[in-house]
Amino acid sequence: MDNNIKIYNEMAECLKALAHPVRLCILRGLLQKGSCNVSYMQECLELPQSTVSQHLQKLRSLGIVEAERHGLEVTYSVKDPRVKGIIEVFFQEEEK
Repeated sequence: MDNNIKIYNEMAECLKALAHPVRLCILRGLLQKGSCNVSYMQECLELPQSTVSQHLQKLRSLGIVEAERHGLEVTYSVKDPRVKGIIEVFFQEEEK
C-alpha cells in the first residue's frame, strides 16, 4: 500500500494543478495549438506575462508541460498524456 500512496499523492497534485481556470485554459490552448510561447498565451488570456509564467512554472514543476528553447523564444507543450485525456474529456461537449 505504501507504494500506492506515492502514486495517489502525485495524481492528487496533478489534479490540484488542473483545478485552476487559468491553467485549464492554458492546457486546452496548448492542446489545440500544439505548442506556443508565453507572449501568445498572454494575449489570448489577457493576463500579465508574469501571471502566465507563474502558472506555466507550476505546470512544468509537475511535469504536465515542457518547455523547448528556440534561440530566444521558449515554446510550451503538454507533456503528460494523462492530462491530455483529462482535458479532452472535460471539453468534449464543447468541441462538437
